[in-house]
Amino acid sequence: MLALRFAGLLAVAVWFGGLLALGTIAAPVAFEVLGRSEGGPALAGAVVGELLRRFHLVSYACGGVLIASLIARAVLGPRPRRFGVRTGIAAVMLAAAVYSGMVVTGRIERLRREIGAAPSSLSEMDARRIAFGRLHRQSTALQMVPLLGGLVLLIAELND
Repeated sequence: MLALRFAGLLAVAVWFGGLLALGTIAAPVAFEVLGRSEGGPALAGAVVGELLRRFHLVSYACGGVLIASLIARAVLGPRPRRFGVRTGIAAVMLAAAVYSGMVVTGRIERLRREIGAAPSSLSEMDARRIAFGRLHRQSTALQMVPLLGGLVLLIAELND
């Protein structure tokens, strides 16, 4: 039982910590360092896009491990406190990650290829730049779901 609890806790910690590191360190540094050179903003966008693409795979694995560990703990007993709420939060976290990774990221990449340069190089009134900004905000909002859900689950697990 301890191994299942550890697996679930580790999955949440990796997912939560990875999102925090990407959003607060990796992405800002990539745009700051690479953005200084000619063509740098487009390169920074490509680097951050690839980091996010790979991290989505980590998110899917973490979500699967988290849900599986909760279900296994419930079946083998004793059932985790607030099992339904925790499993629901984990499912919503995973759904947000899958939608972000499979749908929103695909739309961002198609738009980035269509533009052929950094979206920031376009006029602020350009429909493609506006669409990119909307998709970027949507992606950011979707990533907040597992970030906040992970925080709730970490606190719940520590209070168990």
